[in-house]
Amino acid sequence: MKAYELFLDFVKIHTTSSETSGTHPSFDGEFVLAKMLADKLKSMGLEQVKADDKCYVYGLLPATPGCEQAPALGFIAHMDTSDEASGLNVKPIIHENYDGEDVILPGDGKVMSVKTFPFLREMKGETLITSDGTTLLGADDKAGIAEIITAVSEIIESGEPHGDIWVGFTPDEEIGEGADFFDLDYFKAQYAYTVDGGDVNCIEYENFNAASAVITVSGVSVHPGSAKDVMINSQNVAMEFHSLLPENERPEHTEDREGFYHLTDMKGRVSETVLSYIIRDHDRERFEQRKQTVAAAAEAINKKYGAELVKADINDSYYNMLEKIEPHMHLVENARNAIASNGMVPIDVPIRGGTDGARLSFEGLPCPNLGTGGYNFHGCYECITAERMDKSVAVIKDIIRQYVICINEN
Repeated sequence: MKAYELFLDFVKIHTTSSETSGTHPSFDGEFVLAKMLADKLKSMGLEQVKADDKCYVYGLLPATPGCEQAPALGFIAHMDTSDEASGLNVKPIIHENYDGEDVILPGDGKVMSVKTFPFLREMKGETLITSDGTTLLGADDKAGIAEIITAVSEIIESGEPHGDIWVGFTPDEEIGEGADFFDLDYFKAQYAYTVDGGDVNCIEYENFNAASAVITVSGVSVHPGSAKDVMINSQNVAMEFHSLLPENERPEHTEDREGFYHLTDMKGRVSETVLSYIIRDHDRERFEQRKQTVAAAAEAINKKYGAELVKADINDSYYNMLEKIEPHMHLVENARNAIASNGMVPIDVPIRGGTDGARLSFEGLPCPNLGTGGYNFHGCYECITAERMDKSVAVIKDIIRQYVICINEN
């Protein structure tokens, strides 16, 4: 079975994670996919397969005789989808022999234009897969799941030599909790790759340092008719706070390794307003400076009003995996070699976000990120092609092959 055929089955299962549920996993639908994946791994003959009570799926393809000394490799993808667009009732549309022109999404008539998305030209002649426009597609990261399963299945069918291959599927990656309960005592890989990136020729081993900031602004609410010199409208103070952060350092004005402050949510009334931010930077020193900037803005407001109106609660989320990957750059080199061996030019891409692999790298499992072949994640214009999924499968297999070759040469 081709990777895209598995993918078409997976995307129809509703697995949108929720930041507000307070449960693990955050949405019961993730259990449905977890059971399906565990059953699939068992049917393939993998060992130590389990879907645990936190919705993590694990499985092991043991090394073939003579390859037991090869490094144990892991491949990881996540089951949940972003809540930025609906993941309910996904209806994948296959555009065979895509002509490279604008795509009309039939669910609501949205136009996926080449002018807006020029990469579409490069997909001419491929089998393009989109949603119908009313939902996201789910390539992030059900494409990665399908590619890992297909690669392992093809290795089994071919009888090709390999070391231990661990497979792991996580819930709740989109809400930053994908690594929270990942069992590294059970998942005994020496090195791993997440398969959760963009185009298939990309290798990612740098990501943002990340923090969240919740700014709570207290006000004084009285009747507006008698408000003079008494009322403090927390919403106005909140806007004043926001204006103290650099306007040109927002996501819409930054790229590559440039960091930002991003206001993700605001709720308020006169008596209290709460602002939620994410803070990002690839450079650790600048990251720390950004957190200080937020704290200093709160202090400045409080000093101006002579009262503790603003409280800044700042918490780190994850860090740049680069420092954990650099001692193991063979992971990157082997990925580059695998991409090049399959007729592509490898591109190193700094991740403007995070992955489960970033967290796992700091927990002792070096884990860079491979591309899936997908584009436009987290929205209704998400897409991928069958051919790029096939290439991802080939890259995974080639990486496994290189570690066997390496041990044989030694």
